[in-house]
Amino acid sequence: MKDNFDIFFRRKPALMLIALKKLSRARYGSILAKEVDCTYSHAVKILQTLEKLDLVTFEKQGRIKLIKLTKKGQEIADNIDNIKRVIG
Repeated sequence: MKDNFDIFFRRKPALMLIALKKLSRARYGSILAKEVDCTYSHAVKILQTLEKLDLVTFEKQGRIKLIKLTKKGQEIADNIDNIKRVIG
């Protein structure tokens, strides 16, 4: 049986937003992919969609791109996290 959380949200994008929320500093894509248990290429696709929705931004530092939540992304991540806690 599916986790109750999956009924309301696509699991990986929601977990990415929550993971980005937990640490306020920017994250690397590869680390984020490991945290939500998906491949790097899948994580990149999700992150590109989240960027189009203005939920995350990419900050380039040399050859590395860091990912941060936008203000809108932070609000949505807070709401998803609250729902996740309520439904268990």
